[in-house]
Amino acid sequence: MFLPPKRSLAVLAVPLVSLLAAPAAATPVPSHAAVRTAMRTAVHAAPRVATLVDVRASHHPGLDRVVFEFRGPLPARRSAGYVSRLIADGSGRTVPVAGDAILGLRFGGAAGHDDKGRPTYGPTRETFALPGVIQVVNAGDFEAELTFGIGLSRKASYRVYTLTHPSRVVVDVKTPYRTVPVRTYFLDSRAYAAGRRPYTAAVSRPVIPPSTARGALQRLFAGPTQAEHAKGLRFVASGATGVRSVVVRDGVAHVRLTGSLRSGGSAFTVADEITPTLKRLPGIRWVKIYDASGRTERPKGHSDSVPESLEP
Repeated sequence: MFLPPKRSLAVLAVPLVSLLAAPAAATPVPSHAAVRTAMRTAVHAAPRVATLVDVRASHHPGLDRVVFEFRGPLPARRSAGYVSRLIADGSGRTVPVAGDAILGLRFGGAAGHDDKGRPTYGPTRETFALPGVIQVVNAGDFEAELTFGIGLSRKASYRVYTLTHPSRVVVDVKTPYRTVPVRTYFLDSRAYAAGRRPYTAAVSRPVIPPSTARGALQRLFAGPTQAEHAKGLRFVASGATGVRSVVVRDGVAHVRLTGSLRSGGSAFTVADEITPTLKRLPGIRWVKIYDASGRTERPKGHSDSVPESLEP
């Protein structure tokens, strides 16, 4: 039998042992510097979302100014335009806004809430006692898209522009009309709780003549400002959602409301706010309030009247 030389076996064994002992090829471990560079690249690649931190409004000569202030960058996308109604993002429902005109605003790449879902900018619905701007109302805050509506006393020209340091989107709405002050009456919750009459407190609002009665009720349904709310003023709606019409004839103001009116057994209702508000206006001595179906208890004659649904 033929046997190979011992030297040949040794030569053959060396590569075999080397092959068995050699470690498998390992994936290179990146250095700490490479990891930091990759993290910085990822951060810069992801767009930063602007966070809304404040909404404020003020009057300036010839215009009302609404400012949306953001932490971080400006919203990546911004659009504005008049809409017939304000639509809630997601649900598609109509969001009520006080005013004869609604200026819709949309901010892309922006959010208005924190990690717990709480608003980061204050109330989602805020009233202002300005000639043009009545309310600023949020209608959506989802997937880095913010939607707002500005309720105005009258449709007017506007301008939208941005400022930095800090990041701001500014809306200037022209107010080329004359206004007169009226007094609007809200429930004084502190006086009511203490049983101290009168239960209402008056605040001043600018309205556009000659429709002062309609303007006064429009401001009433917008509710108190944030500062007035802090003092205990409240708007009691009693189920009313708005005013369909106001007709003043022979010293009597006929007010038709919308919504499902109900007193809820309370002795204080929306009628206790509407009546003193209108009686402060020239030419109005009596106030008749009608429900959505046009019913009131005393539709004729010189007297005040409310629908049966507003009785305690």
